[in-house]
Amino acid sequence: MRILLTEDDEKIAFFILKGLRAAGFAVDHAANGEDGLHLALTEPYDAAVIDVMLPGLDGLTLIESMRKQKINTPVIILSAMGTIDDRVKGLYAGGDDYLTKPFAFSELLARIQALIRRSSGATEPASITAGDLSVNLLTRQVIRKGLSIELQPLEFSLLAYLMRHKGRVVSKTMIMEHVWDYNFDPQTNVVEARICRLRDKIDKPFVEKMIQTVRGVGYVLKEPV
Repeated sequence: MRILLTEDDEKIAFFILKGLRAAGFAVDHAANGEDGLHLALTEPYDAAVIDVMLPGLDGLTLIESMRKQKINTPVIILSAMGTIDDRVKGLYAGGDDYLTKPFAFSELLARIQALIRRSSGATEPASITAGDLSVNLLTRQVIRKGLSIELQPLEFSLLAYLMRHKGRVVSKTMIMEHVWDYNFDPQTNVVEARICRLRDKIDKPFVEKMIQTVRGVGYVLKEPV
């Protein structure tokens, strides 16, 4: 899952970036409204967190510009102003949720997850199963053949992405767009390296291999026959 964060306060931005990345999200950060709008219009995101008071282009104008360009990425507005009028203005501008500073990171994370579920039609279950492999998206528990498997945050995000697209081939570019930050060099072998590490945990201890390479195209997660 890939998140856009537009926040000019360095301490708050660092706090959110650290928390979201630890939770397994890929996060792109813009420190002003113009850069945030550029990213929103040119890169795919599952959700965006946008501060109201930004240098240059303010957050509400940024969101209005996104909506005018038919960018429907769900948006959580951050603001130190929490009156009813402020919240109403934010929602009318095109925001989907509104969180007043200061806030607990756990609440921000829960709201992001809820927005992503709603934007996908609220049909995504709490867990995904493929054969004898199950992934709980809320507790982040991974189990295969009754054995619990410990994954690093990026490994979990990669597996969750493959599970959501089980049976379908996903390209290296698709994986990088949704699991890594936009500034990763697509010519690097970072995807191949992570796939290799994920296979060591998901496939290597078992007879049936689920993560398969489609040469020249990408990867596919297949259920054991």
